[in-house]
Amino acid sequence: SKIILNKDSITAQYVRNAVEDAYKRLIKSSIEREIRAELKDKAEAQAIHVFGENLRKYLLTPPMKGKVVLGVDPAFRTGCKLAVVDATGKFLDKGVMYPHQKSKDEEVPADRYLQAEQKFTEFLLKYDCEIVAMGNGTASRETEEFVSKTLKKLEKTLIAMKKHVDYIIVNEAGASVYSASELARDEFPDFSVEERSAVSIARRLQDPLAELVKIDPKSIGVGQYQYDVNQKNLSSQLDFVVEGAVNSVGVNVNSASIHLLQRVAGLNAKTAKLIVAHRDANGKFNNRSELNIKGIGAKTLEQAIGFLRIVDGNEPLDMTGIHPESYAAARAILDKLGFSSVDLGKAELVEKVKAITPEQLKALQEELNVGEYTIKDILDAFCSPLRDPRDVIEAPILKSDVLHLEDLKVGMELQGTVRNVTDFGAFVDCGLHDDGLVHISKMSAGFIKHPLDAVHVGQIVKVWVLEVDLKKERLQLTMIDPEAPKPAPREARKPNNDRRPKEPRQEVKRPVQKPQNKRKKMPELPFATKERPHLGRK
Repeated sequence: SKIILNKDSITAQYVRNAVEDAYKRLIKSSIEREIRAELKDKAEAQAIHVFGENLRKYLLTPPMKGKVVLGVDPAFRTGCKLAVVDATGKFLDKGVMYPHQKSKDEEVPADRYLQAEQKFTEFLLKYDCEIVAMGNGTASRETEEFVSKTLKKLEKTLIAMKKHVDYIIVNEAGASVYSASELARDEFPDFSVEERSAVSIARRLQDPLAELVKIDPKSIGVGQYQYDVNQKNLSSQLDFVVEGAVNSVGVNVNSASIHLLQRVAGLNAKTAKLIVAHRDANGKFNNRSELNIKGIGAKTLEQAIGFLRIVDGNEPLDMTGIHPESYAAARAILDKLGFSSVDLGKAELVEKVKAITPEQLKALQEELNVGEYTIKDILDAFCSPLRDPRDVIEAPILKSDVLHLEDLKVGMELQGTVRNVTDFGAFVDCGLHDDGLVHISKMSAGFIKHPLDAVHVGQIVKVWVLEVDLKKERLQLTMIDPEAPKPAPREARKPNNDRRPKEPRQEVKRPVQKPQNKRKKMPELPFATKERPHLGRK
């Protein structure tokens, strides 16, 4: 009725048919495409955000510093590859053992199993290994049982030597990608792919960030729908997350690899190679001023130098996150407190910093002409010069015994590590072959909008067994204590009968306007046909 004003017109039916045809054939499909595109963009943005958050938390997994690690890459037919790395990540030795069946119906010969035990024991005792790191891929469950049994047999020997060895299952996602890459071939040219993978698993436990930056972030496997989203946007977001994680931790310029250095803000592959080449040719850097290398511009160095740390140099401020531009202000603050840069991290200086009042802090800002955040960062660096944001995160759980799905009962309390977070929940590693699922509705007694509001990748959580499905090998968990008192139900809303009843609406008669069918006179065009006779009718 709003389109066809004169229903009695002979053209009304034609207009009605034209409108119906235009909607069905053109407008409807166009609106559907627009809505679908808008919803897809929102879904992609959410999937990329979740992937980025999971990756950031995974990269910031606490390292096992100062531990000699025996890395194991499990396998059936080709054997379990062994690799030992020392406390600094340097490769020491490699080997292979065959504790499992090589084919489906084979029974493992006793002498072969014994040889595997001897090989494993030899590596443990010879290099004083403190932790065994196993990948979670094929044959991981069988390898875990073998390691657990062997460690129990060695218990008396280890006690006599005043040693203790634990093992841990490491997420090996992306390890095979790294092992077959050109970088891995350059690093270990004489190793097989599986042997490189064993080294990567051991180093991934020692320093996850330094090892994971060598792998394409999309291969780490902590996202959802990663192959269905815009790959350009995904790569951009993941690169930003990796760079942010590296910058927040900082990089020891005397030990960092090219792949780690090129993730520092301001640096790229070319400038990272120049730093490593200078280090190899001239020895370690003693202070940040030596980083003024030919080929690295002043602006590039200005942006990156605050993230490059020199731990064992001749300037104590170089091991902090304080930018060289703020060294003068830092030394002035130290003088006022009665200390020098060699006192960084000492208890006396920490107490003095904590005693600074807000009024004194404001006076320092005005006197030194330094911003509020800058001066707070400087004071934090005085208290903890080698601060690592990963130190405040709970370390991974070490294991000493095997847990099977058949051992679990409903209501049993467990402790696990969050391996992945999705829109519908989180997957938690409780020491089984497969991770258990905590649905979003089982994460909190209160309302949460998204699982990321309650958990993150790498977090140690306490869970309870909700359901065990042995046939499908599925485990459902809950983070809500079943014995905790349930919150009181909300009172039903009582109707308010004291309100004044609404008065009936009075109909207002409006005058009916007659349709205006008068055509407006079209304005004359400047290039009418009368001025161009060649376009007119003959």
